[in-house]
Amino acid sequence: MRHATVVREFRQRAGESDFVAVIDDSGEHTARQLLARADELAGGLGGERGAGTVVVQADNTWRTVAATLAVGTGGGVLAVVNRHTTRGEFAAVVEDLQPDAVVAEPSAMREWDVPASFPAGEAHAVLDGWECRTSGATPDVSRWSGGALIGLTSGSTGRAKGVVQSEEALRYACGHSIDINGLRPGDAVGAIVPLSSAAAYCFGVYLSLMLGGRLVLCGKWEPAAVLARMAETHVRWTMCVPTMALQLGAAAAGSRALAGMRSITVGGGPMEAAVLARAERSLGTRILRVFGMSECLGHTSPRPEDPEGTRLGRDGIPFPGTEVRAVDEAGEPVPPGVAGRAQVRGPSLFLGYARGGKLDPPALTADGFFPTGDLVRVDDDGAISVMGREKDVIIRGGRNIDITEIERALATHLRVAAVCVVAVPDAILGERVAALVVTTDGGHFELEEATRHLQELGLSKTKWPEFVFAVDSLPQTTVGKLDRRCARDLAHELHSRLPKDDATPAEGRA
Repeated sequence: MRHATVVREFRQRAGESDFVAVIDDSGEHTARQLLARADELAGGLGGERGAGTVVVQADNTWRTVAATLAVGTGGGVLAVVNRHTTRGEFAAVVEDLQPDAVVAEPSAMREWDVPASFPAGEAHAVLDGWECRTSGATPDVSRWSGGALIGLTSGSTGRAKGVVQSEEALRYACGHSIDINGLRPGDAVGAIVPLSSAAAYCFGVYLSLMLGGRLVLCGKWEPAAVLARMAETHVRWTMCVPTMALQLGAAAAGSRALAGMRSITVGGGPMEAAVLARAERSLGTRILRVFGMSECLGHTSPRPEDPEGTRLGRDGIPFPGTEVRAVDEAGEPVPPGVAGRAQVRGPSLFLGYARGGKLDPPALTADGFFPTGDLVRVDDDGAISVMGREKDVIIRGGRNIDITEIERALATHLRVAAVCVVAVPDAILGERVAALVVTTDGGHFELEEATRHLQELGLSKTKWPEFVFAVDSLPQTTVGKLDRRCARDLAHELHSRLPKDDATPAEGRA
């Protein structure tokens, strides 16, 4: 099916009457304007040969929507990547997806060294100053077994994984989100999270196309400006991470600027009910705390009319047709109210991961459940409460950061004898990255020295630690292994001793 259904629906509506389909930093863009640009791009992607697997720089602009329409028109599979992807990260994307084309701005093409990936291909100017490079090979999208979208997870392994989702899964997740939030055809939807993740794309671009209303995009995260745009354009719903919701609440300053909005769906990180309650009162709308992931887009949600304790204190009820259960280490379901390892199955469960240019099916239980890596509690009424992660990851502003990757990178520094990366609490981002470092010479190890080393290694800036504490030794268990729990407690204590201004990096201060 690819994106065929939503593209056909969009073309039909545009044929009947033109309408404003996108509002972004550059202004308004009508449906027919987007289709004209999409058709130009579709020709550059291969025309009659088909679009194939297309990697698109998914910015929060009209170009991402036009690229969606172009790839869908050509029967292709869309893969979305972030402009801030490093050259090494993009090389992994090419290895895993073996794409037929890349669409991005020229500067990204150079930074990612895309011409080297398509030495015998062609280049075309598209989308007002962007570039399309094709491999020249005959596309074969059957390798994705019906996949329509490949989104890269921030992952917990240090290497982003390409999650392959079908259009049926996208329609299921968006359809129930539309129903749960009481949205109507033609309603405006806001997309303020970068569209380069499967969830952001699904509940931004695809949901808007399916709903047939305006997609309101914000290219930069400036809370006051984002708040004003959503109010001015009468956005009825948006999705964001907790950090964004709190910063929007602060920017509103009690003005109830979003009183016309039906609801804001919030997920992807630690959430405190009382803090979210203050934000929603300031904004004048309802916040819905949810549980979801790239691998299963339709997951859980409360409804806007639910009581505050239900909306903000827990993580929702599974979508109709989706099942979430908590199991023990042996895989046996635990009683209601007891925390266990989360497993999920349902209509929006992904097809698998993109590896080596083909689909690698997910590892499911014998009865078809996918282990999510989360710890959850399922109450008697079916409501889900997320209790944390099984693996050692830090969730900073909704992004999963693998501590092992950072530790391995820091350990290559000549002055580092031992290192342990842990999370320290933060009122805005939920968690921040801290590193406990034992030096070879027993001296101090400054944050600047650590970040300079990571930059030289090419590690993405989003993974750099924001605090470094030099210690004489790392806590150990009785058998000589690193005691991560004690290491975390030590980091929390050292962090609490910092002067207030030092304990909150500048970009996180209110």
